[in-house]
Amino acid sequence: MNRELKTHWNTVYDTKPIDGVSWYQQKPEKSLELIHQFMPANNHPTVIDVGGGTSTLVDCLLTDGYDSLVILDIAESALAQTRQRLGDTARKVSWMVTDITMVDMPADTYDLWHDRAVFHFLIRPEDQLKYVRLVDKSLKPGGILVMSTFAPDGPEKCSNLSVNRYACDDLWQILGQKFKLVHSDREVHQTPFQTQQTFSYCVFEKL
Repeated sequence: MNRELKTHWNTVYDTKPIDGVSWYQQKPEKSLELIHQFMPANNHPTVIDVGGGTSTLVDCLLTDGYDSLVILDIAESALAQTRQRLGDTARKVSWMVTDITMVDMPADTYDLWHDRAVFHFLIRPEDQLKYVRLVDKSLKPGGILVMSTFAPDGPEKCSNLSVNRYACDDLWQILGQKFKLVHSDREVHQTPFQTQQTFSYCVFEKL
């Protein structure tokens, strides 16, 4: 695991309240809309949220009937806060503390892979390649990838780290021919600090 990044993100979550970070959403409406549309709960899909942190996405998915959830983040502090918030319900969720560029996963495991604001931090091509190979391996054929990154007119940095900015077609080029772009959208995110950040929301199907 990248110790420097691990320390960075644990420090962020140890020193700031849940609504004291720019990416905070009281309810992740756009992600929920796309997950419901492309992978309904009544199919009992296995869903992984990469970079789940302290996001309330897991709370909402549990409420909406999703019963096979995996939350992954590099920051143990973030996941500890989320488990505490969920209370006894946290036992219904699998938790992974790891660096997404350094982990391996079993093949054909997930029906849906969700990532809001992780991939845009992977500015090195070799890390992007590791990520894409992991998605390709662990997502089932016909599985859905919901990916959200800063849009081309979005911020150039986040949490004092440089990021890449993408349109959905840019991400499609990186993912390659094993994936089909089935939906693209944008969102102007209002931060807790009354500033705006533009996100691309992209849905891909693994062929």
